[in-house]
Amino acid sequence: MELRTVDQADVAGRRVLVRNDFNVPLEDGKVTDDLRVRAAVPTLRWLLDHGVAGRRVLVRNDFNVPLEDGKVTDDLRVRAAVPTLRWLLDHGARVICCSHLGRPKGRRDPKYSLEPVRPVLAEHLGVEVAFVDDVAGDQARQAAEGLGDGQVLLLQNLRYEPGEEKNDPELADRLAALAEVYVDDAFGAAHRAHASVVGVAERLPAYAGELLAGEVKELSRLLEDPERPFVAVLGGSKVSDKLAVLDNLLSRVDSLVVGGGMCFTFLAAQGHEIGDSLFEPDQVEAVRRLLETAAGQGKPVLLPTDVVVAREVSEDAETRTVPADGIEAGWKGLDIGPETAKAFAAAVAEARTVFWNGPMGVFELAPFAAGTKAVAEAVAAADGYTVVGGGDSAAALAELGLADRVDHLSTGGGASLELLEGKTLPGVAAVPTV
Repeated sequence: MELRTVDQADVAGRRVLVRNDFNVPLEDGKVTDDLRVRAAVPTLRWLLDHGVAGRRVLVRNDFNVPLEDGKVTDDLRVRAAVPTLRWLLDHGARVICCSHLGRPKGRRDPKYSLEPVRPVLAEHLGVEVAFVDDVAGDQARQAAEGLGDGQVLLLQNLRYEPGEEKNDPELADRLAALAEVYVDDAFGAAHRAHASVVGVAERLPAYAGELLAGEVKELSRLLEDPERPFVAVLGGSKVSDKLAVLDNLLSRVDSLVVGGGMCFTFLAAQGHEIGDSLFEPDQVEAVRRLLETAAGQGKPVLLPTDVVVAREVSEDAETRTVPADGIEAGWKGLDIGPETAKAFAAAVAEARTVFWNGPMGVFELAPFAAGTKAVAEAVAAADGYTVVGGGDSAAALAELGLADRVDHLSTGGGASLELLEGKTLPGVAAVPTV
């Protein structure tokens, strides 16, 4: 049976009654699971079917890419933006791209200019991209008004404006005045209630781009009915950054795998000697409770059994591989050991659904990169559905040439974690339902 969809209807100028399913769970007057609300978010395809030709469309992208000597060194986020932009251009829109880059803290700083992104974006789109050294002032307005159908303009770094991170209404007004339609395609910024993410969406007809809608769809699969066994692999330096995700995933996964600097807080919570390894003493009790909950639910939490240690974090440091439960004073755990790497890889290989976020060690330095490499290779080789949560994990995959070997590589590290915590992302909530 083929259903007639909304994009087949003639709706211009007509009042439309939409029967949604907002039968969501509430606790203390708050929505605790917004899956059904998110499912109702309008998509770019719906917008395109109702006409963008000749209209100025402000697209919030995430071009927060690494730069070196004024050159983009990893263009993943630029490439991820292309499908939405290409589609808009093919339908005759006049596209205005805006993004942040780095943290200039409301000041103009040449090292955070978006100009180096312009040639990379132009190459991937196959069209000329104009650049204006202005965010939402007179120069930006004149450049936007001068666009023709199928042309692209890239604005200067949004965070040059002190009002961006404050969701300043005056900045939101000026940004909205540049266009007639707004498309949010910046999943990497969707967890930020900033002027370009929330403020503009309140002032213009707002839609989700293909990237944003796709990220929400793919990550939501992990929270709905994942194929089992479902294994979550979490690393990175601080357990405080991941504890909420661990809590929310615990009831959904079949096992947790914990590496990176955060594992030493887990080892300390078990009473092990961790030497001078990074750990958060104020998180020990919370970690202990999580381990007790996992044990009560019969959910294994895999921790390192051996680690690579050094006295200092450097490329030429003396290293040793030692048992994880007996690191001597003066030594720091900086990577998982080979025995642990094999165990983690085996857990990934057996899974039908895998989520990975965070490196297993200080992977930027060769002596401490083997653990992250082993996990990356295991995730890339897994037969199950694999999701990698952006950030350093995405960088590691790219460095190893494995980025195209996973089912979904998220462009948003922080945003993916907050979504998996069960939080409502401001950038998603700001896009109204149909």
